[in-house]
Amino acid sequence: MTKHRIFTTSVASVYPHYVAKAERKGRTKAEVDQIVCWLTGYTQPQLETLFDAETDFETFFAEAPGMNPARSLIKGVVCGVRVEDIEEPTMREIRYLDKLIDELARGKAMEKILRA
Repeated sequence: MTKHRIFTTSVASVYPHYVAKAERKGRTKAEVDQIVCWLTGYTQPQLETLFDAETDFETFFAEAPGMNPARSLIKGVVCGVRVEDIEEPTMREIRYLDKLIDELARGKAMEKILRA
């Protein structure tokens, strides 16, 4: 079975779209970065290094220093699919990130987005 093409897509190529989506709704790049760091455990300098290296999504999540255990609290629908029902682990992590960015763009408070 072939992998979905998002797995081999670089995070750096999608990241500007996350930022643009947030900024269109009055949110900031810093908030996007905070979400990515909260989810994966990466630091800001580590993110910049990974973006410069054109790291793909599969590697990005496989090598994350500490996936946040509270991510299991992320529920809802992204692209017509319930994130909690996705069985493939890497795809679920990608969709968790998509869902958090959607919540940011919809104006949800950061405390709620970060499941505090």
